[in-house]
Amino acid sequence: MTGDSEDPNDDVQYHLEVSETDVADSVLLPGNPERIEKVVDYWDDHEVVAEHREYRTATGTHEGTPISVTSTGIGGPSAAIALEELARVGADSFIRVGSCGAIQEDASIGDLVITTGAVRQEGTSKEYVREDYPASADHRVVSALVAAAEELGYDYHLGVTCSTDSFYAGQSRPGFEGFEASGSDERIAALQEAGVLNFEMEAATILTLANLYGLRAGAVCTVYANRVTGEFRTEGERKAAKCASLAVSYLAEMDAAVEEADADGWHAGLSIER
Repeated sequence: MTGDSEDPNDDVQYHLEVSETDVADSVLLPGNPERIEKVVDYWDDHEVVAEHREYRTATGTHEGTPISVTSTGIGGPSAAIALEELARVGADSFIRVGSCGAIQEDASIGDLVITTGAVRQEGTSKEYVREDYPASADHRVVSALVAAAEELGYDYHLGVTCSTDSFYAGQSRPGFEGFEASGSDERIAALQEAGVLNFEMEAATILTLANLYGLRAGAVCTVYANRVTGEFRTEGERKAAKCASLAVSYLAEMDAAVEEADADGWHAGLSIER
């Protein structure tokens, strides 16, 4: 047993510099700190409550529902830190909001991918739990994201995501001077054959940790690249943010419906009136 070397400040988290009064129950998780201002454009109001390293946090309301957003930086390691510290100050629902590369031809530039589960082709989640533990999205979060995409009229795809640690070799792209990782062609072909929709870098870590901790999480990403057609455009950048923000308002209504019905969980028999 090693000694306790944790940060002695129990009130303010070491990396995020947030406390319990700074963060809502539901938090959106984009990677890029610069996306924070684009996310909060759809809210009723907001205040930036913390900013440290790659982590910028803002809290406000969307359609009267309390909501927060914290940037995670790139990849599983920094996303895990964000989820750990947000959970420690009371957050319990997380939606990864980002961009992705599609590996199926019918996922067009500007479409959304709503993740139901993720291939754990990253290393962070493996430091928490055995490799065959599933990285599954919470069904209530998925339902809220689908309802939001439908209300907004966005084209979306529902299915499995692959999360990687490398934007280049891990996603079967050539590296510097054309370097190709061993087996990269076979790896992407196998994922396509299995019906995996897209590559990104954080969802598997976020989903795995949320499941381990009894929290709920999901992910929605805008397609910027299609690896089959060779297209790449930063189109529809704000769609994922708008969809996720509306999903948080749906989640609040779903939670209220569950409580009113004294149900054990959300199911299709509980209606939402908007």
